[in-house]
Amino acid sequence: MKIVLASSFVPFVHGGARFIVEWLEEKLREHGHEVERFYLPVVDGPEDILSQAALFRMMDLSEAGDRLIAFRPPAYVLPHPNKVLWFIHHIRMYYDLWGQPHSPEPTLANEAVRQALKQLDTRTLAEAQKIYTNSQVVSRRLQDFNGLASEPLYPPLHQPERFFNAGYGSDIVVVSRVEPHKRQALLIEAMAHVRSPVRLRLCGRASAPAYAEQLKRKIDALGVQSRVVFEDRWITEDEKAKIIADALAVAYLPQDEDSYGYPSLEAAHADKAVITTRDAGGVLELVEDGRNGFVAAPDPLALAEAFDQLYRDRALAERMGRENQARVRELKIDWNHVVQALTT
Repeated sequence: MKIVLASSFVPFVHGGARFIVEWLEEKLREHGHEVERFYLPVVDGPEDILSQAALFRMMDLSEAGDRLIAFRPPAYVLPHPNKVLWFIHHIRMYYDLWGQPHSPEPTLANEAVRQALKQLDTRTLAEAQKIYTNSQVVSRRLQDFNGLASEPLYPPLHQPERFFNAGYGSDIVVVSRVEPHKRQALLIEAMAHVRSPVRLRLCGRASAPAYAEQLKRKIDALGVQSRVVFEDRWITEDEKAKIIADALAVAYLPQDEDSYGYPSLEAAHADKAVITTRDAGGVLELVEDGRNGFVAAPDPLALAEAFDQLYRDRALAERMGRENQARVRELKIDWNHVVQALTT
């Protein structure tokens, strides 16, 4: 089959929205398909979003390939008679984040843009032969905002075999982008309440230097310098695998994230438990409290208790890690399942 993969991107921002397209391209080729992949840049301010969507719409790909698979908005407005979506998320500031900080000011003009975008999305999303999402969270939003049914299709890791288990050390590890909504600050605050010798290792490049400095000041202010390591730098994939291999467990507690997040899945492939919070969003589709990790209140004391429990009970940490691997199999998080779903 000749397949076109189409998505949008924000210039100079690399993350899961790009990885899912690039990794799928490789797996489709391995299964014998011909693939063309392209991205178009997009910015999502109210003065630009509709005109950019119109430009996408004007690119008629009806004769391009046997199937179009679209991902990030507004790529799904592209015309094609055999369009399938692996829908990653809405432009959330016009949907569930409307009226919150960092969304457009709710003026009459911006509200008109929002309503026009929702109507456009509903119409063009409905053109798809099938809509898959990356989580139940996103599927619920599609139903609530656009009245459209969809099916979660969980994104696997590119090379899950890269991750391995080298035992259970003393570190709760976090390897992810360092941003406020990933809540590294909350994890640092938890370390002021632990009673065991457990340590916290934060790894990843801060998107804003000011936030990195804020975290460093918090570490100093709480007096936890001897128990918290903050590595504000790019972590290679091989280095990440080694860091996780030696960890006691992985912590990942974003605020209301769209999906389970690659850190949770990386932990599973290394047989590590995941510590998260009740308000983490899609992470809760993978992590079941008491089985393959802990789902704590988003509170420093509750997180500290989870840290201490795993440190004091290594058998529990190991058992939860094995269950995390089993959970991945239950949810059919593998590329053979993904390719079959998107090509049949």
